[in-house]
Parts: sequence; structure tokens; C-alpha cells
Amino acid sequence: MRNPGRPISRRNALVAGASLLGGLGLSGVARAAEPGSAGRRRPKLTPRQEAGQRVIFSYPGPTPPATLFDLVRAGEVGGVIFFGENIPDLAQVAAVVADLTAANEESPVDAPLLLMTDQEGGIVRRIKPGEPTLTEKQIGASADPTGAAHDAGIGAAQSLAGVGMNTNLAPVLDVYREAGNFDDQFGRSYSSDPEVCSACGAAFVTAQQGLGIVATAKHFPGLGAATRAQNTDLGTVTLTQPAGELHSVDEYPFVAAIKAGVDMVMTSWAVYPALDPVYPAGFSPAIVQGELRDRLGFRGVTITDALEAGSLASFGDTGARTVLAARAGMDVLLCSARDVTQGSAAVDALAAAIEDHRLNPGHSRQALRRVLDLRTRLGRPS
Repeated sequence: MRNPGRPISRRNALVAGASLLGGLGLSGVARAAEPGSAGRRRPKLTPRQEAGQRVIFSYPGPTPPATLFDLVRAGEVGGVIFFGENIPDLAQVAAVVADLTAANEESPVDAPLLLMTDQEGGIVRRIKPGEPTLTEKQIGASADPTGAAHDAGIGAAQSLAGVGMNTNLAPVLDVYREAGNFDDQFGRSYSSDPEVCSACGAAFVTAQQGLGIVATAKHFPGLGAATRAQNTDLGTVTLTQPAGELHSVDEYPFVAAIKAGVDMVMTSWAVYPALDPVYPAGFSPAIVQGELRDRLGFRGVTITDALEAGSLASFGDTGARTVLAARAGMDVLLCSARDVTQGSAAVDALAAAIEDHRLNPGHSRQALRRVLDLRTRLGRPS
């Protein structure tokens, strides 16, 4: 694979990816992760660059377009998400990751990109071959669930580090209610027992982050009650559990993940009338700030689910959705439609809303600080 204007050796790309697991880190990580770097003076960024550091981009097919590299070099990209269509083989995606990392080193941003995928386990694995091969349900039903979850976290970290990625959108902490429902049909929930989900999720998080790979607990405050037909990617989902059940069952596993130091939490796009009768979780200050930050005490980075989700059809275009999510307290905006222009639209909207004070400038600076502080720590075992 060749980045426009930049030849790269496939062997060197693989070495760069594998080095993260060995504790050396990608060159961008090593540069950003010097002692005390999280608190050091950063170069002054433009409003567009500040906005861009909070947006995750995506692209179609195996080869990123030249425009994505240009935006990375300009300091207007916070990270990239990879799907199966982007990963025809491991050597190829390792070369892409190395090229994106090199482009970011030419940018004014002294922090590595968030390079992410969904490596949950079982059928939901973008890196193949790669661990974990067991589903969360198989882990939760095993003789030693926490031990198996720990091993899965190690395996997931090794899979990502082997191709140079640094962020996993896992584990799923939804507590499923009925066999065959939205989560259970693909084995994406550890258990219908919140205690099992809690223990397994914390074990996965601790193991994975111990190898320097960001873990993401999802889908807060929980999609475990969604039926097989309720899919936020396709349409509106309303979950009617009372607040007491949401607290004691659905949010329960997130408590342990937060205590384990999980780096990121992804919100869902379902509506929870007991908490907010109008907005889906990722647009709801009552859920993001009230539940996750204030009630559970989470101080890490928040990330949306896909901004192109069908459940958001009534909330405007990408720009409108970006502003709603940021206003609710979401730090990172996930543009995963495999279209670079979607990410640019999010950057445009976020920068404009900050500049004209439709978004609180102080809150925006705090969000940016959380994101950059996380990224400067990438590659260093916790």
C-alpha cells in the first residue's frame, strides 16, 4: 500500500504495528508519551484543528483516499475507525495504519491518532485472524468467566497492537434480558446477570488497557432490554425500564468498569423515557452528565455511537447531530459512514458552534483536554 507521495515498506509497517505491544509504541506515541506530557504546553491549534481532534473519520474500501491523509496532516482528524471492508489482510491494514501515523507526525498535533475498531469477540471481530474468538456469551457461560474475560482482553489487545491500532470499541456491557434479543442473537452480552457482566467487563478492561490499548465500555446506559427487532442503526428504539431497573441492572456493569479505570464510554442511541423522554442517550445531558458523570463519577472520555444511525433521522444532518452530541457532553464524535466528507461535516459544525458560542467554550476546552490527555498516554501500559 502506498500513501500518496510516501512510499512505505510493508515489512516496516508490520514492525511498527507489532512494536506497540512490546511497549515501544508507534513513533507518534513515543513522541507524545514522554514523562509529564499530559500536562505540558501544547502547540496552539486553530478552532478547526481543535474540533478535528474530537472527530473520528472513516473511509470506504481497503485504501484511504488522499483527502484523508491531507486532513490528518492539517491536524483536522482525531482518529480513524476500521471496518472489515478496510482490512483485506493484516499486512495491508498495518501499512495503512503506519501511513496514517506518519501523516499525523507531520501535523501540528503532538498526540497520536485514535486508531480503532470493534474487536469484541466471536462474530464481531474486524481483525481476522485474531482474538478473541469466543463471544461474550460464551465467556460469561464458561467455568471461569472472569479468567476467560481477562484472556479475551489480552487477545484483543494483541490483535490490535499487531496491526498498530490502539483503541478497541469493546467490551459490550449490556445485560441482555431475553434469549435471542438484540444483544444475545450474536452473543454480544456476557450474561443476563448484571454481576457476571460486571465482573467480566472489568476483567476485560483491565487486561486490555494493561497492554496499552484503550477499552470502550458500551452502550451506556445499556441496550440489554432491546428486542431482536430494536436496532438503533435502523430506526428509533425506546426502552421503557423504570429508573430503578436502569440503575440496578443496566448501569451496574459500568460501575465496575469505571472503577477499573476504563478509558472511554460509548453511549447508545436509544431513548430512555425514565431518564429523558425526548433525547436518545448520546444527545441527553441528563444521561451523559447526570447519570454517567455525576451519578457514576466517570471522568474519562465519552464517545458517541455512529452519528449516521437510522434512529437519529429526526435530528437533522451530520452537523446538527454533532452539535447536539457535543452539547450533551460527548467528547468524541464517531463518523462511521465510510465517507470522509461526513467527518469533515462534523468538524465544520463543531468548529462553527464553538466559535459562535452555541457550545460552551469552557466545556469544549475540557472535552478537548480529556481527548488529548488520553491520546498522549497511548502505548504506555497502565
